[in-house]
Amino acid sequence: MGQDQTKQQIEKGLHLYQSNQTEKALRVWMRVLEKSADPAGRFRVLGCLITAHAEMGRYKDMLKFAVVQTDTARELEDPDFLTESYLNLARSNEKLCEFQKTISYCKTCLNMQGTTVSVQLNGQVSLSMGNAFLGLSIFQKALECFEKALRYAHNNDDKMLECRVCCSLGNFYTQIKDYEKALFFPCKAAELVNDYGKGWSLKYRAMSQYHMAVAYRKLGRLADAMDCCEESMKIALQHGDRPLQALCLLCFADIHRSRRDVQTAFPRYDSSMSIMTEIGNRLGLIQVLLGVTKCWMIQKELDKALESIEKAQELAEGLGNKLGLLKLHCLCERIYRTKEQHRELRDHVVKFHECVEEMELYCGMCGESIGEKNNQLQALPCSHFFHLK
Repeated sequence: MGQDQTKQQIEKGLHLYQSNQTEKALRVWMRVLEKSADPAGRFRVLGCLITAHAEMGRYKDMLKFAVVQTDTARELEDPDFLTESYLNLARSNEKLCEFQKTISYCKTCLNMQGTTVSVQLNGQVSLSMGNAFLGLSIFQKALECFEKALRYAHNNDDKMLECRVCCSLGNFYTQIKDYEKALFFPCKAAELVNDYGKGWSLKYRAMSQYHMAVAYRKLGRLADAMDCCEESMKIALQHGDRPLQALCLLCFADIHRSRRDVQTAFPRYDSSMSIMTEIGNRLGLIQVLLGVTKCWMIQKELDKALESIEKAQELAEGLGNKLGLLKLHCLCERIYRTKEQHRELRDHVVKFHECVEEMELYCGMCGESIGEKNNQLQALPCSHFFHLK
């Protein structure tokens, strides 16, 4: 298969993919990969396969194609292709929750400055790196990366990147419990979709609605949370977006738990858990197990709650997710206080404070801890943050 035919077939695959015929598109692209003698065409088709597998939640396949793409880029001896392939390696590892690897590939990208194309990818590299630092609960570095990505988006007038960064910032502020900002950023993302997103994939709309739903739930606006989550789930189902379906199911379960409707929450946690296990989203699994634990606590089933905590703790330790560990110690503290097991209680109080210190979750002004309750925060230009009050 020559250069022109390769190009034609890649376009044919894209057309099928955009009209929701994913499996047909994958068959066309795999045929190109097998038959094409054009290395640049092979590189492009690998990019299509990486994106498609990412959206379906087939992250191990995504990583496999990213490795082949890196070899192809080396064969082409083109610094732009090499930077792009390393970004895809970083993103694959980010999706598989291999955060240290993600950071290391991102650093390689930033050190490999080829030409203008590489510089344009810097925003996406910074975003992926920020997501990885957030997965490791290294908040200051995560914020630095997100702000850098936002600057690249503004300087290059890249609205799609700006939309993705706003969603990540929504997630960032949800985690450190500034719920006003956690809502502000996905609302900004939704605005960008409305103003500029006519030709964009619907996943951008779905993503912003999901992050709005999470913030609305945290603010106790459960009806608004439900509306946004339903909108997001509708698009995720239409597009076979498994990762987003899992997140929406988790959000639905959390909304029902907030209404103290544990019987409706449990099956949604179960469905979310089975998709997250299938796709390898271990960070999401920690969130599901936290929700399940809180449901058992509502029902005063404390031993079952401790079983869920044990599973979550193993995951959080494996990933290096310090915020997950902090939340688990906090729940253990409540359980052992109720059970009047004072030695275990003391143990978890100590571990809780160790986590707070390790994450430097203290306000630089008043010295109180950040992320314990909903509080408006202000970030300094150096990315340290403190209580607005």
